[in-house]
Amino acid sequence: MERHYSTREVCKILGIANRTIRRWIKEGRVRAVNVGGRWRIPESEVKRLLGQLAEEIATPRIARVVIYARVSGANQKGELGNQVEALRKYVEQNNWKLVGVVKDVASDLKEDRKGLLKLVEMAKKHEFDVLLVAYKDRLTRFGFKYLEELFKACGVKIEVAFQEPPKDYYQELVEDLIEIVASFASRIYGKRSHKYKKVVEAVEQAVKDP
Repeated sequence: MERHYSTREVCKILGIANRTIRRWIKEGRVRAVNVGGRWRIPESEVKRLLGQLAEEIATPRIARVVIYARVSGANQKGELGNQVEALRKYVEQNNWKLVGVVKDVASDLKEDRKGLLKLVEMAKKHEFDVLLVAYKDRLTRFGFKYLEELFKACGVKIEVAFQEPPKDYYQELVEDLIEIVASFASRIYGKRSHKYKKVVEAVEQAVKDP
């Protein structure tokens, strides 16, 4: 009769975390039998996994990459295309496997960006290994480290392709500044108040002055 191992024993043999083997069982990647509410894995399956891991170690894995491109407004769609094209070339130069392209046309201050939310869901499902962006601020201008830790927890590395900011960087900073001031002024004075309008107008005028 074939011996069956507990998930703890299999993890020790393979050198992997318990959550990993349980995820593999759930995804159907590992054949297991439920005995009294506990998973048991046949010895033949353990040997198959050992062989598979040995093969993966011998053969370097090609990183699965998702490109993320973002611009603040619809009038910058040309720049959006330029980002994607430049990043595609970057992927080719590194011999990575491109598995997706995600785009956003929205301010980086917007928390419910559809593209960004999609990236998080994809990362949770372990659908890619590297998140590639042209510049840090394409992902977010504020709180980059928090997002970096979030994706890292999902096994995803954020790769920033280029260091120099785009030409319209200053204009986006100005727009973000106005948006931040408007948000605080709205909370303090109310959006319909005279003071709110006065504060926002003053900031808009200040950034216009040479």
